[in-house]
Amino acid sequence: MDTKPKGKLIAIGGAEDKGNTEERKGGDSGNFIEDSILRRVVDEMGGTSARIALITSASSIPKEVAENYIEAFGMLGVKDLDVMDIRDRADVKPDMVKRLAQATGVMMSGGNQLRLTTIFGGTAFLELMKRRYREEKGFVVAGTSAGAMCMSSTMIYQGKSATGLIKGGVKMTAGAGFIQDVIIDSHFVERGRFSRLTQAIAGNPNSIGIGLGEDTGVVITDGDQLETIGSGQVMIFDGHDISYSNFADVEEGEVFSIEGMRVHIISRGHSYSLSSRAFSAVRAPLHT
Repeated sequence: MDTKPKGKLIAIGGAEDKGNTEERKGGDSGNFIEDSILRRVVDEMGGTSARIALITSASSIPKEVAENYIEAFGMLGVKDLDVMDIRDRADVKPDMVKRLAQATGVMMSGGNQLRLTTIFGGTAFLELMKRRYREEKGFVVAGTSAGAMCMSSTMIYQGKSATGLIKGGVKMTAGAGFIQDVIIDSHFVERGRFSRLTQAIAGNPNSIGIGLGEDTGVVITDGDQLETIGSGQVMIFDGHDISYSNFADVEEGEVFSIEGMRVHIISRGHSYSLSSRAFSAVRAPLHT
């Protein structure tokens, strides 16, 4: 039986170009419309006729975030953006589940990823999202920053770059579980988060670490094939071939050693297979 999900995930590292900077407002919106990550999101969801469920629950300023996305998606020609005002678990009512059932895809904003898992974990809303992702071709779950980090089965929720190489400096918990055996981090290059994803994979060497730069993301097809999109880079951390690690033996607060962790750097149009753990140097055809 084919267990590959029929839908797609689009995980974005945060700070994606929304075309609403002062320069864009001055009239230079053409490049944004043609090249932006959000354009790819819209295209994957079926184009301008898409009905997008916008989830801003991770944010502490959900109204402002929603306004930014309404403007950005409006510039891309999307008329049907359903802003789902869900602030806590009490707001996850049957009506919200019905509205989700009518969406072409979902866009989850940034903020605090722990808010997403504590609000939606175990709800009929999340189960419907996961079922539609597994079973419906064309259904897309997109997320930026916290909205991307929550997609995996194991999720980083706390940890500073400066303490990433000290055992215990990175805190992890269960994510939403759209994809297994990966750990996603965001704002990766800009905030120097190499150390915290290193620790995450040191403790979970069966997983692949995906570090997403800002205005950069991956389109994940078949739950396996990652294509990089956007202006920056994605870093892959593979711990399967670690030949030595004392991570389990050192005490909390101590430094640790690792030998043999593999790292790949993937820019736009290049790809990586999670199942074969293989980087493709042949550029994937750019989406048009």
